[in-house]
Amino acid sequence: MLHTLMERLARFMAILGGLVLTAMIALTCVSVLGRGLNTLGHSDLLKSISDAAANALIATGVGPVFGDFELVEAGVSFTIFAFLPICQLHRGHATVDVFSTVFPRWLNRLLETVWEVLLSALILLITWRLFLGMEDKMRYNETTFILQFPIWWAFALSFGAALVASVVAVYCAFTRVVDLVTGKRLSPEGGEGVH
Repeated sequence: MLHTLMERLARFMAILGGLVLTAMIALTCVSVLGRGLNTLGHSDLLKSISDAAANALIATGVGPVFGDFELVEAGVSFTIFAFLPICQLHRGHATVDVFSTVFPRWLNRLLETVWEVLLSALILLITWRLFLGMEDKMRYNETTFILQFPIWWAFALSFGAALVASVVAVYCAFTRVVDLVTGKRLSPEGGEGVH
């Protein structure tokens, strides 16, 4: 039952991260298209073909999205942490097993458990530091340069996603330790045959 809850939580965050990422892609495409059309409107080529068309294009106000890179920066930090729970739950992190293929199974299980615990500790550390960073940004009322929205908003979104990642990471570390100590599988993801 706990595994099902973690799975749903991780999938929800992945879907949310995917929606935010899709919105950022659309925003970037619109901004690049607007920048290209603005450049075309100011180009000598279009002015030589039709000065009226160039002026009409410029008059539409077409151009890049105002503050697009600030929005993308905030969105990317959120999506990284939003995708982390599903990656952690399904052990999707990159691994290098150059030497581990010759190790006995018990040693590989021990190493996997140690790395799972260390990775979970690292995610907890990052989550804690995000919280402290958010508090600092709130205290000093820092805002972005162009849009002037409070920076702590981006920190809060990333912290929320990192908090979910921390919960899933602790669950994964716990199940891995129990799998190692008892030899029983706590979740369908645990035990042999899963890398």
